[in-house]
Amino acid sequence: MKILIIENEVYLAQSIATKLSELGYNCEMCTSTKDAIKSTNYDVVLLSTNINGQDFTPVIETFKKAIVILMVSYISNDTVSKPLSAGAKDYILKPFMIEELIRKIDHYQDYERLKKRNSAYERYLSHIFTSVDHEIDVDDVELPLFISSSFQKYADAFAFEYANANNMPLHFLSLSDPKAFSEIDSLPNNTLLYIIDYQLLKKSDKRAFCDLVANKKAIVLSLEKIEDVKYEVIEIKSEANIFDHGDILPIEDYVKYVVMNYQEKYPDTELSKKLGISRKSLWEKRKKYDIIKKK
Repeated sequence: MKILIIENEVYLAQSIATKLSELGYNCEMCTSTKDAIKSTNYDVVLLSTNINGQDFTPVIETFKKAIVILMVSYISNDTVSKPLSAGAKDYILKPFMIEELIRKIDHYQDYERLKKRNSAYERYLSHIFTSVDHEIDVDDVELPLFISSSFQKYADAFAFEYANANNMPLHFLSLSDPKAFSEIDSLPNNTLLYIIDYQLLKKSDKRAFCDLVANKKAIVLSLEKIEDVKYEVIEIKSEANIFDHGDILPIEDYVKYVVMNYQEKYPDTELSKKLGISRKSLWEKRKKYDIIKKK
């Protein structure tokens, strides 16, 4: 990790750099903001606000992708409030222990890492759920809510959409976990729960579970039909209802489903190969099922 120390008190800068270097950090120093902005390849910038006559905003803007921590001798609008508003992450009062500085650096590194990971997950889920239409209005349901669907992704899409619409973090649990009941019981009632595998519970456990989630904000999924539940139950049908009868799908129905839903994703050569049929046979299937491929 590369750290830039912007400090006009050379002895102090050298002291900080020495201690950080001993801990494995790669440190560089400069005494003015003008020299600081000549290079931007740093993970952390330690910016002293005691440098007289310096404008710190260009420095913070230059290093907006880095973790900027202010080193201040006193707290004021100029030394803390304005730089934080400009984009600095935090401040530390001089004199400080190096351990406290490391704690702040580690904290913001973890924060940035989690923020990037969360952003990646959100983009991925948005992509996965693009073609999913659960047909439930998130503004028109009361929790706890039970969902019956042969495909978990439909309930997944609703649960994540509900969480985003209400700006709430989602707590996921599976009832296949023997500790699920105790975990649900220990969580605050305002926690948004997404619970799957309701169909795995025994009849007696289902009654206990329903009592357990009575005052919880819970979305509960069952891959089987739900009966004898006092809460709202919504059934979500899958695409074309083709997988909803619970039986093994006939070969002809399976081929029809695949051709209808994947012919835009794969070229005919690859699609016919995946189905184990010839391209001529694929063409005949389209004609038989009256399926038109977009050009």
